[in-house]
Parts: sequence; structure tokens; C-alpha cells
Amino acid sequence: MAGQLIHATGKRKTAVARIWMRPGTGIITINKRAFEDYLVREAERTLAMEPLEVTGTVGKYDINVNVRGSGISGQAGAIRHGIARALVEANPEFRDVLKKGGFLTRDPRMKERKKYGQKGARARFQYSKR
Repeated sequence: MAGQLIHATGKRKTAVARIWMRPGTGIITINKRAFEDYLVREAERTLAMEPLEVTGTVGKYDINVNVRGSGISGQAGAIRHGIARALVEANPEFRDVLKKGGFLTRDPRMKERKKYGQKGARARFQYSKR
């Protein structure tokens, strides 16, 4: 398993994160930028690192992420999903722990489409009586 490259894909909203993981020192790069530079808010960093913390593998893998689509929050969720999938591929024993934490479930929530004759998905145009 030494030096083996593991690939996984994570999704959230319209964000798609492609994860490449190999045993290493814990360096994480997202879109060729440092982890801290890309995910500026602490909440997003914590969210993305959760699968590693639950399995106790923080600092054991070098992770290279290519993510596109959605916003930063959606991208952080996609990275979290992808890392969880990669960890299961690396070690199948992590599956139960990650499944219990809900890291392997793809979040199905999407933006509702705008309907015709309306201002938005649910919002209507203002009604004028006169």
C-alpha cells in the first residue's frame, strides 16, 4: 500500500470535488492552493476535515483536491464527501464509523427551480387589487 494513489469523487449541491489521496505527511492542496488559503473560514475547514478527525487519520495522508461548481460552502461539503469515500477505499474498516457519522451520504438538497409566471421558486409577483 506504500505510495498507492487513491481517487474518489464527492458531491454537494452543484459542487464536484475530485480527491487524490496518498500516504504522506498531511499536506492538503485545493485547486493548486494551500488548504488554509482556499477555505478561509474556520467552519468550512472544520467541515472538510471531519472525516479525517473521526477516523484518526489527520496528518497521515497527502490530499490533492480539484473542486469546481457551487460556492465555497458547497465545495467544502463536496470535499468532505470525497475525503470520506477515499478513506473507505484506503481502509474498508472505516466504513462503519463514517457511515454512522453520515459522511458517506450525498446531501440531496438542491436549489429549487424558478417557476414561470412567478418571481422565484416560491415567491410570487406582488398582487395588485387595483
